[in-house]
Amino acid sequence: MEKRVIKKDALAGIVQKLAEDTLVYAPVQEEDQVLFKALKQGMAPLIDFANAKNAPKNFFFPQTETMLKFFRSERGRELSEVVEGSPEAILFGVRPCDARSFVLLDAVFNDPTYKDPYYIERREKTTIVSLGCVNPPYTTCFCTSVGGHPLSSEGADVMLTEMEEGYLAEFLTEKGEKLLARLGDLSAADQGLDEKKKEISAAAEGKIKSHIPGKEIKPWLDENFEHPFWDTIHKSCLACGTCTYLCPTCHCFDITDEVKGDGGQRIRSWDSCMSWLFTMETSGHNPRPSQKERWRQRLMHKFRYFVDRYGAIACVGCGRCVMYCPVNIDIRKIVTDISKQ
Repeated sequence: MEKRVIKKDALAGIVQKLAEDTLVYAPVQEEDQVLFKALKQGMAPLIDFANAKNAPKNFFFPQTETMLKFFRSERGRELSEVVEGSPEAILFGVRPCDARSFVLLDAVFNDPTYKDPYYIERREKTTIVSLGCVNPPYTTCFCTSVGGHPLSSEGADVMLTEMEEGYLAEFLTEKGEKLLARLGDLSAADQGLDEKKKEISAAAEGKIKSHIPGKEIKPWLDENFEHPFWDTIHKSCLACGTCTYLCPTCHCFDITDEVKGDGGQRIRSWDSCMSWLFTMETSGHNPRPSQKERWRQRLMHKFRYFVDRYGAIACVGCGRCVMYCPVNIDIRKIVTDISKQ
């Protein structure tokens, strides 16, 4: 694995240089929010930031996308146009929790049985540059409780760790090494930086103050689908779906055909298990008729069903759902309360 050192005052300029001939997504300031956006000429990426409000999953799994276009003919519906593929891209400044979410989403969209060509193409053409959390972005972060770490390189092609000497850049994959060739003349990292990184990593883990029994509650979930506890967690929920739309790992979607005249297109859009329409059947029956059943599904999916199928919790501990829930529903408290049942 190649390792280099990037000077702190040079990193933003290097990213801007890459954006001159490559599509680069990076965190940028937009009014009072930090959002991942495509860098345009003259735009500088944020280097010193907490985390973006929007999880970067939407670059591989867009909120809305056209899957195909068709037209009506005497023979029925026929494909009229192949949707253009995605370009090569760089996703810069991804925090380790969000980079780890890509690994979890890979399990869903690149399953041996069901492969999603739209998602897979974007993943294969995008290089992920992750920026370690030497200091936890927020007090709501709990990545260490769900299998993550503030300096985890899981899901990254290039891992950047801030040090006194600059950013230690580790080129982890073939895509990462390909990017190294475009970064100019960078100093080689000496072995002493590896020891410093271990110290920084241990310190960063110690700074995570929010902990939940994320791995411990599954046995209770396995046995208590009808437990009275489920009557207690949903009452203040507005069903707005903020938690699911901001979640780096939520991946439910709906597919609709939009038709105008003899032409049309098939659209895929994000959906939310918090919505009453999500499980509404054509007959009018809804197997999850109230928010109680929807919240139970959300918890069960993340901490039981996903574990059964893929061997990991479908939560990366980013804390977005905690920070942005309009009625202060806190998944950390719910998981902790379950552990006390």
